[in-house]
Amino acid sequence: MIGVHRERFNRQFSSERYSAFVADLERRCGAPIDFRLSETPCFVPASLMGRLVTVAQELIGQLLDQPAYRMAADAVVPEAFRLASGEPQPTFMQVDFGLVTTPDGVEGRLVELQAFPSLYGFQMLLGEMSRDRYGFPELTPYLGGLDREAYVRVIGQTIVGAHDPAEVVLLEIEPERQKTRTDFAVTEQLWGVRAIDLSDVVQRGRRLFARRGNQVTPIARIYNRVIPDELVRRGLSLPFDARSDLDVEWAGGPDWYFRISKFSMPWLRHPWVPRTIYLDKVTSPPADRDAWILKPLFSFAGGGIVFGPTEAEIAAIPAAARRDYILQERISFAPLVDTPHGPTQVELRIMMIRDGDGYRAVLPLARMGRGRMMGVDHNKGLTWVGATAALIDPTA
Repeated sequence: MIGVHRERFNRQFSSERYSAFVADLERRCGAPIDFRLSETPCFVPASLMGRLVTVAQELIGQLLDQPAYRMAADAVVPEAFRLASGEPQPTFMQVDFGLVTTPDGVEGRLVELQAFPSLYGFQMLLGEMSRDRYGFPELTPYLGGLDREAYVRVIGQTIVGAHDPAEVVLLEIEPERQKTRTDFAVTEQLWGVRAIDLSDVVQRGRRLFARRGNQVTPIARIYNRVIPDELVRRGLSLPFDARSDLDVEWAGGPDWYFRISKFSMPWLRHPWVPRTIYLDKVTSPPADRDAWILKPLFSFAGGGIVFGPTEAEIAAIPAAARRDYILQERISFAPLVDTPHGPTQVELRIMMIRDGDGYRAVLPLARMGRGRMMGVDHNKGLTWVGATAALIDPTA
């Protein structure tokens, strides 16, 4: 998006350089990368990134400061995930924007927001290596004036709290099989917090403990990476009663996975938010259905999304289940990144953490694609697409 940086990068690119970059990144992570990395970082003006951060903070405020919304969001949390000792406000927040062009220039359009941890370890390493290996020392992968030292300190405090890292666990379902295991490896390197499988947690009275080989260690804080949708889909359950008064802290509790989600979209009012309606509030499907998307509220990674839903596809959803779907206006993202395979679309995630009563933006995450969505399933067989770093030019 910044012509001088883009032209220089494309001129110096080679497939050998890209392969060496990925191999070195895997060595630094200490784990294989199981998702596609784009051949290029995105170059983002600080002026645009600043607007994205401002709108993200405004949208979060609209939700958390609205008593009617808080009450409605509480009601959608399933009974099994109503934590007795949960977070009064979410520790983490992610706001995803697709980029569009308007008469006023490049703007964002909200794709989704979620109160769930993102790749705070891996994305930092990806950003730093992209800047350093590709020779852009004047750019930064960080937001809010952070540098590496400050970022590691702030995120470490957010994940670990006031506890010994040995008593903090990254909780996941079969972490060694997850595509995000590279982030788990970097999290352990940077902050000493190890990933454990859900099945390795045991409850004794009000305390939780982790089985590690022949040892059992107390758990004081859970850095939760268990996606409730995956838990339910696989017929699993938490190995403890989260509704009971447990002596444990949560960072990214599963209850907030429901409260801040696609469920939030119809409550938001902003020019950057596409029109969104709960399906059970739709009296007659819109005539221009090709301009709409049908989405289940609580699926992850784009699961279950239908573009241009037909009458039959809408009618197939039982009346009792329609409250768990939304119809959302479809936004055409602009192909803004010039690549050897044609202009490519960009989605930017603003990764945030709780800071007092507000939220602090700490890092961007970028995804590139030429399909209908940014996910791998919609970009199969393509190059110059996938996850990547957003390098910010402070002077632009």
